[in-house]
Amino acid sequence: MSEQSLLNGNEDLSAQTYEFFNNQWKLYQKLLTNNYMGHRELYSILHQFLASYFQKPFSLLDLGCGDASFIAQALLDTTIVSYKGIDLSETALKIAQDNMEFGAYEKSFIQGNLVEVVPELVQQKQDSFDTILASFTLHHLSLDQKNFVMGEIYRLLQGGGVFILIDIVRREAENREDYIRRYQEGIRQHWSLLTPQEIEMSEEHMCSSDFPETQATLYELARQHNFSRWDCLYRDPFDTTQLLCFYQ
Repeated sequence: MSEQSLLNGNEDLSAQTYEFFNNQWKLYQKLLTNNYMGHRELYSILHQFLASYFQKPFSLLDLGCGDASFIAQALLDTTIVSYKGIDLSETALKIAQDNMEFGAYEKSFIQGNLVEVVPELVQQKQDSFDTILASFTLHHLSLDQKNFVMGEIYRLLQGGGVFILIDIVRREAENREDYIRRYQEGIRQHWSLLTPQEIEMSEEHMCSSDFPETQATLYELARQHNFSRWDCLYRDPFDTTQLLCFYQ
């Protein structure tokens, strides 16, 4: 599949994601505030990893940074010197700049579709990063698009860099429909502070925009793009979400 077809195929998903995170910002904030997607645990593990793995100054590219509220906290007391965030939502990026204002490191933000921006960064050959983070972002892409983006991510990493993926992940014997059905059962059971309308909005978003892969599939993509090793640092109690590291 060509790069252009990958970009074209992502237009509908981008529009859906843009609408969700702009027009439904109140719901998104409610999910974060109540920790319904496990951000507190995930970003605690991320902080521990960044603080221990990078003893020297490091740069970070954040794909789909959202409002950057959790990454801003995860970067505290680390050796971060440069942060670049990419997101489709203008609303989110404005909030992200405020959330990261206190950080004593270089910060920049790009509004755009990561499937377009990442290869542009590769072509410009001006930036490379010690670590690249994609948090709850790649699952919006098709398998071909994930494959393409992971290859570009590898090219953007500095030697010995690491790609960190926080995302929903299917069980090995589970198809997309079964995963979404299982996740939605958890929504109805555990997301108790959502209204019926908000539950319906969350479920509609999953059905239209979420395409999680299995861990084995993600590891195979990493192998194809010459990552030297990979591991799972965290799997949530419901076996729906993982924090994975892919090392150059």
